[in-house]
Amino acid sequence: MLSAILFTLVVLGYAHEASWMNAQDPPEQRAQALLKQMTQSEKLSMVHGKGTKPYVGNVNAIPRLNIPALTLEDGPQGVADGTKKTTCWPSALTVVASWDLDLMNKWGVALGKEQRMKGTNIALGPMVNIARVPVGGRNFESFGEDPYLSSQMVVPQVLGIQENGIMACVKHWAANNQEYHRRTVSENVDERTLHEIYFPAFKAAIDAGVASLMCSYNKVNNVYACENEYTLNTVLKNAWGYKGFVMSDWGATHSTVLAANSGLDMQMPDDSFFGAPLAAAVQAGNVTRARLDDMVLRILTSMFSVGIFDTPQTGDLGVDSRSPEHTKLAREIAAKATVLVKNNDQLLPISPKYKTIAVIGDVGEKAPIIAGGGSGHVNADSLVTPFAGISARAGENVKVVYAPSSPVADAVKLASAADIAIVFVGTTSHEGTDRSDLSLGNGQDELVAAVAAVQNNTVVVVHTPGAVLMPWEPSVPSILVGFMPGQEDGHAIADVLFGDVNPSGKLPVTFPLTNQLPFTSTAQYPGINDQADYSEKLLVGYRWYDANKATPLYPFGHGLSYTEFQYYGLQVQTSGPNTTVTFTVQNTGLVPGTDFPQIYVGFPASAGEPLKQLRGFQKVSLKPGETTQVNFLLTPEALSIWDSKWTPVPGNFDFWVGSSSRDVRLQGGFTLKI
Repeated sequence: MLSAILFTLVVLGYAHEASWMNAQDPPEQRAQALLKQMTQSEKLSMVHGKGTKPYVGNVNAIPRLNIPALTLEDGPQGVADGTKKTTCWPSALTVVASWDLDLMNKWGVALGKEQRMKGTNIALGPMVNIARVPVGGRNFESFGEDPYLSSQMVVPQVLGIQENGIMACVKHWAANNQEYHRRTVSENVDERTLHEIYFPAFKAAIDAGVASLMCSYNKVNNVYACENEYTLNTVLKNAWGYKGFVMSDWGATHSTVLAANSGLDMQMPDDSFFGAPLAAAVQAGNVTRARLDDMVLRILTSMFSVGIFDTPQTGDLGVDSRSPEHTKLAREIAAKATVLVKNNDQLLPISPKYKTIAVIGDVGEKAPIIAGGGSGHVNADSLVTPFAGISARAGENVKVVYAPSSPVADAVKLASAADIAIVFVGTTSHEGTDRSDLSLGNGQDELVAAVAAVQNNTVVVVHTPGAVLMPWEPSVPSILVGFMPGQEDGHAIADVLFGDVNPSGKLPVTFPLTNQLPFTSTAQYPGINDQADYSEKLLVGYRWYDANKATPLYPFGHGLSYTEFQYYGLQVQTSGPNTTVTFTVQNTGLVPGTDFPQIYVGFPASAGEPLKQLRGFQKVSLKPGETTQVNFLLTPEALSIWDSKWTPVPGNFDFWVGSSSRDVRLQGGFTLKI
């Protein structure tokens, strides 16, 4: 009799397991079947973390139901938090500077693969907060200042990460655009600005199927982001229909009942609000059992959607996730993301006639800058310095010499005796604080000026987490911006300097002429009494420069090549509500190259929009003399504004086609009839 009972229990257990382990069923259906078998205690155990070891975030497994543990790990530049034996990739802003969707996808796949090898099943990235504040401490993790560019680039990364059977986690929702007082500041933003500037990249990630989302430390309109009914429920879950789950940033939960009822599904990294307090709230009816079920259902649905149940995690933090393929890709990304912002008299690529190359500056050898700080920082177990990379590429017949930043007199002497000097300068930033200003600091401006005064052939390479000032720019013929290049720094910059890679990067942020930030008062940034008012509204980044007729040092979208591209043959065709802008691009130079034609749209004056806004870009790679046709489709969705809902604007539109927001090659207009 006992054996018959046990047999029945086993059969029943198998039937229950089979009901949610059929990979052909939709993820939500499988999650609902599993949810029905869970006790309330088991449900509660899934909605909070259990400390920061061994991973930065951990949710316990439920062995009775074969529910795997959740293992969460930073970050946006690779496997972070002090992890060893992992690739230190270029930063996200660096990859975005490539403007290359295919390259972004390859990076996403590689990031996800290394996270999986390390045992992670939730990778805490991408970070898509708009770089509203040029001195923002986490801009190096961001996708730049433009919502369209961010929205386009985040999709291939999310798809790439989740291709590995792990979740991506888009962050930080919402308006987490400064590090100064980030845990207490209220970002006060009107609804239209939220939807047009700060929400689009998140919406794009959700439409791409991102499995999880992280709410931020800050308040949005005086309500903490992780208990904000408007952002979490009204927009994210109701209007957008998001089926994934929302986790808090680490320590960003401030309540139990309000947070749970406002849409937070998981507290990280502990159970101080969603452990015993949530159990008591459910028992008292202050949080309904249906809401607890919804929290768990969302987590389980995301787990099923990426395959966590179907391809069990076997990785471990001690595994070496590096590979020759990833090293090669890291080098390729860093090179293709390098932006040539100036190249007078075609000083670059380095001519074979130059037999002595002076590498100058601490950033070139003594103290390379390859990554930012904080949760986005990744250890580089191996690092190729610029001096090492240039020396290896130059060959035996070229002498490469080095001098640190100080004493400046020694650097000047070395540079003056060389055929060409390459000065490496840079600065970094860190989560938790913003930069004090946009200067390089540490006497680096003086170093560049001193070298340029004695060496006509001076190249400056800038490694930076975002925009920086270049007061010496008029006296330097060639400048490269490498942002945060990662471990293959030296090889990548040598590839560009010697012309093995023709630079094709474009700036994802505006580089200003002065330390004047694009704000008119401290009420906007850093805020007064923890109130940061977004009174500039839609005028973020290049939009502000256009509106104020201000001239930047280098505009958004700017980036040169070792060849030249001509745009011609503009045609505009309207079919129903859609307009197609067509033109030809030709490589008129002597070497193969890649360009990224961009289209900016100007709305009718009645719309109250910025002067022009990016609405398309396309990669074109051409041999000398080769041509290709570029088509930009402008739909009513691209010509809409937020007015309680997305609303197309009828009327006459202008457009500008060019190689940056200021380098206009072709322009025209069309009419949208509704």
